[in-house]
Amino acid sequence: MIRVLITDDEHLVRSGLRAILEANDDIAVVAEAGDGAEALSAVARCRPQVVLMDVRMPGMDGITAAGRIAAASHAPEVIMLTTFDLDDYVHQALRAGASGFLLKDTPPRDLAAAVRTVAGGDAVLAPTVTRRLIGHFAERGPAGIAAAKTRLEALTPREHEVAVAVARGLSNSEIGRALGMRETTVKTHVSRTLAKLGLSNRVQAAILVHDAGLV
Repeated sequence: MIRVLITDDEHLVRSGLRAILEANDDIAVVAEAGDGAEALSAVARCRPQVVLMDVRMPGMDGITAAGRIAAASHAPEVIMLTTFDLDDYVHQALRAGASGFLLKDTPPRDLAAAVRTVAGGDAVLAPTVTRRLIGHFAERGPAGIAAAKTRLEALTPREHEVAVAVARGLSNSEIGRALGMRETTVKTHVSRTLAKLGLSNRVQAAILVHDAGLV
């Protein structure tokens, strides 16, 4: 059972998201929060695996809360929710450690699939809007590209291939098929890559590869 925390300042939105998620036998909504501060308390109290976090809320916004959650030990995965497909602030949350983002009009089946995806260790990178956002905010100036490439030099050739595949939005199973590896081996390479680069999740790795101009 995947434990989910829903954070949004609108009660009707939270109720709608709860109804969508709890229609799935493998997902349970363990708590709701109306702002970022409440979300931090709920994470400590209920230990969800996935947090759905609205970007714009009064008090502590979703970006600040996502960063604090991602920085904690044994942190749950955070999916940002936004009304706008190119919200000016979402990239900050992605760099801070959120596992991706969804639009609030995402179809119910896709929302549940996204929760399963991040709970399984993948990022929500498949939607075109997410790829466009990461590409839009990637730092591709000469200095940014050089710095990103220098960081990636810490990787082995195989880890480098895996990192580029992650940046292209491939899941572990898709990377395994593309590179001729078992899925468990891919997971090992991803974990080692994140550790070497000092990153918390796949989205941050994808952004770094984009910053290096490799995708």
